[in-house]
Amino acid sequence: MNIILLGPPGAGKGTQAARLVERHGMRQLSTGHMLRAAVAAQTPVGLEAKAIMDRGELVSDEIVSALIDAELAALAPGVGVIFDGYPRTAEQAVQLDAILAKHGRKLDRVIEIGVDEDELVHRIVGRYTCATCGEGYHDDFKQPKLLGTCDKCGGTTFKRRKDDNEETVRTRMAEYRAKTAPILPLYEARGIVSRVDGMAPIDAVSEAIEAILAKA
Repeated sequence: MNIILLGPPGAGKGTQAARLVERHGMRQLSTGHMLRAAVAAQTPVGLEAKAIMDRGELVSDEIVSALIDAELAALAPGVGVIFDGYPRTAEQAVQLDAILAKHGRKLDRVIEIGVDEDELVHRIVGRYTCATCGEGYHDDFKQPKLLGTCDKCGGTTFKRRKDDNEETVRTRMAEYRAKTAPILPLYEARGIVSRVDGMAPIDAVSEAIEAILAKA
């Protein structure tokens, strides 16, 4: 199957995509990860993208589409794909259709992970990680068993992302509503959109997604 996971930053797309990869052997295609990998590998597309980013500009739809095209070309036909963070705009949605058709694929399901904005702010602002091993924690939901000591590696230094603040989160939510949410009607017209409650426990969200895919 080829699916899109939609939702604002912090909705849990990455977590759910990772579970689908583990359970079904699907391939997660995250444009951010692909860009970083292409830049690190100094591929032609990566070098072009690096030059653009070094100028402080946004990478074009054409470059992103080229990355998607290359990834699909390298995949075996039977491997399902999860698009995480792509498409972000109506134009990218049109381009994705063309790329999928080129590789004999079609989009089977679009799953939007819905969130409550105020609760999402609380979820993101409170998170932090172990500076040594990267284990994740939260001020309210997941504190280390021994305060100040990482459960996983015993590290005693923790860090928070600079952009994990209320202003940034609300800006991202507004950007998602303005740019990404409008692509939903394109897919709703095809009858392939489903929604899950992203504020539910992680396991419950996974079960809801599995139920959707079982019916697709």
